[in-house]
Amino acid sequence: MTKVMFICHGNICRSPMGEYVFKKLAADKGVSERFEVQSSAVSYEEIGNDVYPPARRELVRRGVPCPPRAARHIEEKDVKEFDLLLCMDGSNLERLFRAFPTAKEKTHLLGDYGLNGKDIADPWYTGDFVTTYEEIALCCANLLEELGARLNH
Repeated sequence: MTKVMFICHGNICRSPMGEYVFKKLAADKGVSERFEVQSSAVSYEEIGNDVYPPARRELVRRGVPCPPRAARHIEEKDVKEFDLLLCMDGSNLERLFRAFPTAKEKTHLLGDYGLNGKDIADPWYTGDFVTTYEEIALCCANLLEELGARLNH
């Protein structure tokens, strides 16, 4: 089983979108059992809060299940247990590495899987949940394809 963690600033917009989109794509391909997928934050500001309503609306509009959840902070045990840590932007990456220097060997930007390493824009500031969803969906599809290829060899 491959353990994948999506990470953003507050764990209420981009990282839960990544978690739920990846889970849906894996389920649609019949490979859900091959993955454990979660999401977390590098900050403490939103801990305990559910997915931000505009992010939830965009997921639901796209047919992606978005069950209630509580935002959580990434912990040292996550860094040790997860195989792949996917940050939404360079700021998330820097904060993760400051807190957990050992995370470097298993951390990537989600944008490395389809956006040439570009940051996934934070819709909290842009208000553009459609573009954020589309970027996350593209990168998650490419990630699933790459991980699936690795698992088949």
